[in-house]
Amino acid sequence: MDKIFSDYLETIDAVIEKGPYKDTWESLCRYEIPKWFRQAKLGIFIHWGIYAVPAYHEWYAKYMYDSTSPVFDYHIKTYGKHKDFGYKDFIPMFNGERFDPSHWAELIKASGARYAVPVAEHHDGFQMYKSRLSHWNAYEMGPKRDVLGELCTEFEKNGIVPCASSHRAEHWFFMGHARDFDSGADCDNPHSIYYPSYAVDNHGSYHSKPEPTDDYMKDWLVRTCEIVDEYRPRLIYFDWWIEQEVFKPYLRKFLAYYYNRAVEWGMEVVVTYKHDAFAFGSAVLDVERGQYSEIKPFAWQSCTAIGRISWGYKTDNIYKCSGEILQELADVVSKNGNMLLNIGPRSDGTITENEEQVLREIGRWLDRNGEAIYGAKPWHYFGEGPTISESGAFADQKRKAYTSEDIRYTVNGDRIYAIALKRSEDGRYCLYRFRDADAKYGTVFFGIVDKVTCLEDGKDYPFHIDGKGMHIEGPASGEDSPIAFRISVL
Repeated sequence: MDKIFSDYLETIDAVIEKGPYKDTWESLCRYEIPKWFRQAKLGIFIHWGIYAVPAYHEWYAKYMYDSTSPVFDYHIKTYGKHKDFGYKDFIPMFNGERFDPSHWAELIKASGARYAVPVAEHHDGFQMYKSRLSHWNAYEMGPKRDVLGELCTEFEKNGIVPCASSHRAEHWFFMGHARDFDSGADCDNPHSIYYPSYAVDNHGSYHSKPEPTDDYMKDWLVRTCEIVDEYRPRLIYFDWWIEQEVFKPYLRKFLAYYYNRAVEWGMEVVVTYKHDAFAFGSAVLDVERGQYSEIKPFAWQSCTAIGRISWGYKTDNIYKCSGEILQELADVVSKNGNMLLNIGPRSDGTITENEEQVLREIGRWLDRNGEAIYGAKPWHYFGEGPTISESGAFADQKRKAYTSEDIRYTVNGDRIYAIALKRSEDGRYCLYRFRDADAKYGTVFFGIVDKVTCLEDGKDYPFHIDGKGMHIEGPASGEDSPIAFRISVL
């Protein structure tokens, strides 16, 4: 490894040596999740990179070299043979000529999101920021702009917490099948975007072979620390595959370095992860395209996307509506979670009309109903109703058939909030958890309800409580979004 890497590794060790956090799980589990993250509840994820050019899927770089994938044949038909047109040949086509970071920031602010997470480097190995460690970056190639840096600046101006994600770990195997044929990919040249690209035997295993080398792991560590030092993101999101056993000592080093830097700079930071890659309590667990079925006693995050098929731009992507996303948001918040909602801009830097509309509609709903979301905590129960949200990842391919009986509860200060995930046609709702304490069925709430206010119009609505629950005579509405009530108690 060259001197810039060896010097950086010495810096990392020095920061850990003098800082309060050491690279042991015992030390790292003293970490406490900052208040800003717990209160924010909604963030925006941004997948923008070379993969937006073929506009097929953000895993295009992998599948174009996999002869068993339809992407392989699509690539040959559309762009020619791999040895003549490889993945790197998309870079000159990735111009980002209409990329306007101020518009992105304005839109994210309008959505009501409190933090934003641009992808700093995806599995393809192309950095979306200015780097001293590789020339394969957006500052020197493609758009020739420091995308991450410009976005972080605009986020700060708009009161949005700047963050970043790293998916570098998977680059070890991502284009590995380029070795299987005359692809024109220089997989053995350390200065190539394809390097090292080994086809692993099972990338879903905790012990995939061949496992990353020590040099590769040091490269991963230094690249990730460079993002921290140059951009000071308040949150680092890690994708899967870092749960591999070979990553463990490097994960501890990274956490200790990042947390110590945060102390040094007077920042409060977050790291999110999947698949128990980190020791529980040392960072924040993320569930990809899914959630939990019950309240969790710990803060967590659900990452999902407006697009159902791809995280990046796809010409025929299928988009969720704002009503569905708001249902998911209320469900996640009621269970002590945050939602990180993804958009995938086009290669020219524009955000799709579908995604822009959805973000602005979410923002308008939060303008009226935000007190039930921002800074909210779980109640005795997350909610009630016939529709069950299954625990686990990849559960958002179809919209859940919520009814007006599906209620989600949150608490903010001395107020309880009931969010009906689907509006009733006649405006009538029954909250089972508030049934009469004197009824034979018992109750979970022994307080006294003073009034019920609909957040949408600010009006108080009549209610009565009996053995079945609290009956609310609310406004009739045909909108495809949840409706929230503030329950004031004496």
